[in-house]
Amino acid sequence: MKIGLYFGSFNPIHHGHLIIANHILNHGSVDQVWFVVSPQNPHKPSGTLLNEYHRLYLVQLAIEGCEGLVASDIEFKLPRPSYTIDTLTYLSEKYPQHQFKVVMGSDSFRNLSKWKNYEILIRDYSFIIYERPGFPVETIPTGADVTVLKAPLLEISATHIRNTIKEGKSVQFLVPDKVREEMERNSYYK
Repeated sequence: MKIGLYFGSFNPIHHGHLIIANHILNHGSVDQVWFVVSPQNPHKPSGTLLNEYHRLYLVQLAIEGCEGLVASDIEFKLPRPSYTIDTLTYLSEKYPQHQFKVVMGSDSFRNLSKWKNYEILIRDYSFIIYERPGFPVETIPTGADVTVLKAPLLEISATHIRNTIKEGKSVQFLVPDKVREEMERNSYYK
């Protein structure tokens, strides 16, 4: 099976994430898209992160009943911070029957050379890149297996959602209703 690994903090998951995942599922030559919830991203401060199990549950609520979309806690079991190469190595050993592809935005792809063991990532794995405004994919590293997709994008960020909640305003229509209800019930991000 071909699996697109969509890594992220998902702090919280929102409709922008879901639209990208669905587009990758429909057009990225994969059978499933796994939302890999990162407990600690080495490139982001962890101070604003909701507990990883709460973030995982919000992802599960968001994709409930969506065939082909899977919430993954695989990085919860690995050393922190989470490095993509370590996760891919672990998954490839655990599930040798699957082919894993890395899903990322073109903004992150531009910084790939700063990632741990990026040469091995390029050599051993495929990438599905969704273009973000202002970050066209201009160069592809030699030998990299890259598919570039123009996914429909929403100008929504998790930071905007967290700030909106802190201001006591509604995030209805920015996140799925089940996610919003769970966040409200537990006073997340207030």
